[in-house]
Amino acid sequence: MSKPITINRLRKYNFIAGVLHLLQGIAVLLLSKTFTLPISGSFLTFNPTSQSLEPTTKVLFHLSLPLLIAAFFFLSAAAHFIIATVYYKRYEAQIKRGINVARWIEYSVSASIMIVGIALLVGIYDAASLLMLFALVAIMNILGLVMEVHNQTTKKTNWLSYWIGCIAGIIPWVVVAITLWLGAANGSSAPTFVYWIFVSIFLFFNAFAVNMVLQYKKVGLWKNYMYGELVYIILSLVAKSLLAWQVFAGTLRP
Repeated sequence: MSKPITINRLRKYNFIAGVLHLLQGIAVLLLSKTFTLPISGSFLTFNPTSQSLEPTTKVLFHLSLPLLIAAFFFLSAAAHFIIATVYYKRYEAQIKRGINVARWIEYSVSASIMIVGIALLVGIYDAASLLMLFALVAIMNILGLVMEVHNQTTKKTNWLSYWIGCIAGIIPWVVVAITLWLGAANGSSAPTFVYWIFVSIFLFFNAFAVNMVLQYKKVGLWKNYMYGELVYIILSLVAKSLLAWQVFAGTLRP
């Protein structure tokens, strides 16, 4: 970076990121065709013929994929605008202490919506399964907040919440990978763009974890916590944009 990262520059970057998220959310809604997916629930029913309980699946509702994609854009836009305006004083105080509460709260929702979208693309339509995937990614991000809060009071970095968060965060990707493998193994491979989404967004999710490590290890430019904060802003924007437009190109184009 040619100029040092300052809190005022971070305010500017938050506003710019908010605008870019908002415009992309609107674009997705305006440009996408109608595309819904069935969200189902499973339960047991009694079969009088066999005199046994049998699993049954019922469609609960249909979920609009364009709305789901737009949702994480709008959530991120709202978070960035709030940080740059009404929350700014608290944001400034927190950044100086090496913490950003608003970031982790926003990620706990927006990143969780992203994993639900990816799960839907590989054929996971069960409401309970989607809820668990959503919750695991939310927990992963809340543990990022715990990591920053906890280490406000430690002389030496405590990595416990970081590693627990990594465990919670990897499980949804294992579930998605198993589903992809099952389809391919049974002659029903997902479209190529779904594999690209899986690889690219998986790498970006891991980049957030690497960024945190570099912050706490104070490697190079990351000695300044605000540099890591800027990287978070960029990673969030790029990851969401990459997912949205890959989905659009593969599924939502009219």
